[in-house]
Amino acid sequence: MDPIMRITPYIMPMRCDAQVFLKHRVDLDVLFDYVRRQKLEKGESITYMQIIIAAYVRAISHNPAVNRFIMNRQLFARNNCSAAFTILKNPGNIDVGEAVVKIKFDLTDTIYDVRDRVNAAVETIRGEDATPGFIDKLLRVVFALPGLPALVVGTIKLLDRYGIAPSVLMDELPFYVGMYITNTASIRLHDVNHHLYNWGNVGLFFGMGLEERTAVVENGQARMKRYLPVGITADERVCSGAHYGRFFTDIRRYLEHPELLETPPEKVTFDEGCEYHEPKVKG
Repeated sequence: MDPIMRITPYIMPMRCDAQVFLKHRVDLDVLFDYVRRQKLEKGESITYMQIIIAAYVRAISHNPAVNRFIMNRQLFARNNCSAAFTILKNPGNIDVGEAVVKIKFDLTDTIYDVRDRVNAAVETIRGEDATPGFIDKLLRVVFALPGLPALVVGTIKLLDRYGIAPSVLMDELPFYVGMYITNTASIRLHDVNHHLYNWGNVGLFFGMGLEERTAVVENGQARMKRYLPVGITADERVCSGAHYGRFFTDIRRYLEHPELLETPPEKVTFDEGCEYHEPKVKG
């Protein structure tokens, strides 16, 4: 490792110390046309958020350095490619509450694989046979006694600090993923640069906002162009700016040409000794 990268976690020991905020505007006309063609020509239903997640997964397949994380001032290679997001349990009734969806991906996933994984995970929460998830059950127990939440959370944070937190918690809690994405447009809010959590190891946070319209000049003519604003927050300690630059360049390319995500990558790059795979989900 570069000495500068090695000393950075000591200079900025907390994730909130090392937050870097970025803004990106996705060409909404490109995404709209792609989603429409998929529906009309192939009968495939794909959402904007699924395209962004698929672009993230594909970019990670070429840039494993971005999928690392800092814990206790040490750099670790993640043994999965994962993302999480929050959904309404009932989109028609916000008072029912929210739930967190956490998904692991394979680096060979296409846009269709990502779509199937996302839909399957959401169905387990919103489906007719849906039952309370692990987090809901845990919180019911935690809030059963006054003072217990502070004790439980404090204990888990302490265990996490020394790398001995129970694996079931790391598998279920949304604080242990490579990327967290929030679609604030679905609740009629603008894009946000969400903070990174000091608890866990989330290194990237994407925030999708309401559509924006901007006057542009193309081919000598003025017209209104639509954009999807995305606020991005990154932990700068994870890798160099050059690695992040290549990663986000890949993200932009896939969002400008989402058809590239329809086929698996020709090559996948892993950190040495950290190859992982995730079984496909049947659509």
